[in-house]
Amino acid sequence: MIQAILDEVVCGKRLTPDEAEALFASNELARLGAAANAVCLRKHPERRRTYNIDRNINYTNVCVCRCRFCNFSCDAGDPEAYVISRETLFRKIDETVALGGNQILLQGGLNPELRLEWFEALFRAMQARYPQVNIHGLTPTEIWYLAQLEQLPYRTVIERLKAAGLGTLPGGGAEILSDAVRNQVSPKKIPTSQWLEIMALWHTLGGRSSATMMFGHVETFRQRVEHLDAIRQLQDRTGGFTAFIPWTYQPSKFLSCPKSGTFDYLKTLAISRLYLDNISNIQASWVTQGLKIGRLALRFGANDMGSVMIEENVVASCGTSFRATESQLRQAIREEGYEPGRRNVFYEPVEE
Repeated sequence: MIQAILDEVVCGKRLTPDEAEALFASNELARLGAAANAVCLRKHPERRRTYNIDRNINYTNVCVCRCRFCNFSCDAGDPEAYVISRETLFRKIDETVALGGNQILLQGGLNPELRLEWFEALFRAMQARYPQVNIHGLTPTEIWYLAQLEQLPYRTVIERLKAAGLGTLPGGGAEILSDAVRNQVSPKKIPTSQWLEIMALWHTLGGRSSATMMFGHVETFRQRVEHLDAIRQLQDRTGGFTAFIPWTYQPSKFLSCPKSGTFDYLKTLAISRLYLDNISNIQASWVTQGLKIGRLALRFGANDMGSVMIEENVVASCGTSFRATESQLRQAIREEGYEPGRRNVFYEPVEE
C-alpha cells in the first residue's frame, strides 16, 4: 500500500490527507526518502543547492504568551528582560553585512510596551541605514498582537509596516496549525484561523513569506497532516509562500515531551515534500539537527540548507546549539554531490 501511494505521488498525483497519515504511520523511511528525493529532483533538476547568510535578531525577550515550549521568553520584570537598543541592533547588522549577509530575521516576544509606531520607526531607521538588507521580520503572531494593542484591522497594521520597510514575513508562530494542539502548548497565542488569515492578507497585498512547522511534541500524526493541508490550501489560493521549513520541538523545562529523533525528522521532512506539491522550496533544519543530518536532508526532499545563521537564540535557549560557517555549509552541500549557491529570500541567486 505504501509503495503504491509513493509511486503515484512521484508521478504527480496529489496526496490526500488519509494517504499522508498512512505515510506518517509507516516506518518505510528509505522508501519515503527515495520518493521525496525523486519529487525534489523533478522540481529542481539543477545540481545547485542553496543557502543564504542572515542573522536572527530578537528585538525583545519579554512576552505575554509564555508558550510552554519556549525557554527564551520572560516577564517584563525579570532581571534578564531586554529591549534591543539601536546601537546594539546596528552593530549586529554591520557584522552581518561584513560577512556578506543580505537579510535580517527580526523576531521577538509579544511585549506590550512596543507599539506599532516603535516598529515603524525601527524599520525606517534600518532601511535608511541598510537599504540593501531585507527585513524578514515579525510573524503573523506579532501582527495579530499589534492589531489588538492598537485596536486596528490587520490590513492597516500590515500596510503601515510594509510602508515603513518590512520586506517579507517569516512563518514563525505556526507550530502546529490545530487549535487542539495550540490550546495545550500555547493557549495565549494566535489561533489557527487568525494565523492563516494574516498570512493570506499579507500575500494578497503582494507580500511573500515562508511557512514553518514545529512538530514532535503533543500533536498526533493526523494533526501534522492538518497543518500541512492548511498550508497547501492557502498556497493554492495565494501562491505567496516561498518555502516550507519543518523542525523538531526542542525540549523545554515547561513542556515534558521526549525529543524527536532523526528518524521522525527525516520522515516528516520527506512527507512535507510529497504533500506540499505547490511549494517549490523545502528547507533543511540543520540548526536543530546538526550539519550531518542537514546534509542527509538533501536526500529526503530538501533543496535548501537555510542560513549560515550568524546568531540564533530561541533554539539555543533549549540547549541545542549547532553552528556552521559559510565554508562548512558549502562543503556539506558539495559532499552530497551538489554545487552550493547563495540566494536571497526569494530564492534568487546572488553574486558570491
